[in-house]
Amino acid sequence: MQSKSEMKTMWKETLILAVITVLSGFLLGFVHELTKEPIRLQQEKAVQEACRAVFPAQTGVDFVKTDHTPSIPLQEELKQEGVTIGSIYLAVKGQEQIGYVVETTSSEGYGGDIVLYVGVTNEGTLNAVSILSISETPGLGMQAEKVLLPQLQNKAVSSIRYTKSGSSAEDEIDAISGATITTRAVTNAVNGALKTALEIGGGEANE
Repeated sequence: MQSKSEMKTMWKETLILAVITVLSGFLLGFVHELTKEPIRLQQEKAVQEACRAVFPAQTGVDFVKTDHTPSIPLQEELKQEGVTIGSIYLAVKGQEQIGYVVETTSSEGYGGDIVLYVGVTNEGTLNAVSILSISETPGLGMQAEKVLLPQLQNKAVSSIRYTKSGSSAEDEIDAISGATITTRAVTNAVNGALKTALEIGGGEANE
């Protein structure tokens, strides 16, 4: 049976632990509130930069977030390729809409999710692509920005294919050497964005 001294010590230690727990929770909550707004602003800045990057030749363009989403059949189709569509923006210059920016994510990158922002003109042309998030293998998949993005500009096509033998058609791009998984993930994500923009715009695919 515990003595009074032992019981007193136990209750004292319990009280101290409870106080530490409460203070820790308070501090965590305080830090969260303190950093929430700066983090949100930084995320918004990164998104706006990604949007501007896919309409690089345009100045004075605003990007307006919409509530557009792909149809259920298209979502299911893209899901089979590991692609999900996130936010969709209208690219507006003055009073004129000039295209769309589609956030598209492939879950099938070698190192995890690859998040892209894809610019598509009103005419359905793939204007440009920017990378918001990627964590592929250094020297291989991480070359996506250097190798793939320059090839994904001003393409009047409804979809993109990759090849390992040298691109010879408008709808082909050269794969990253030694990084087929990354290339496939990026290609699928871009195609998902093209299909989404085409569906929302109600246009017809470029042939």
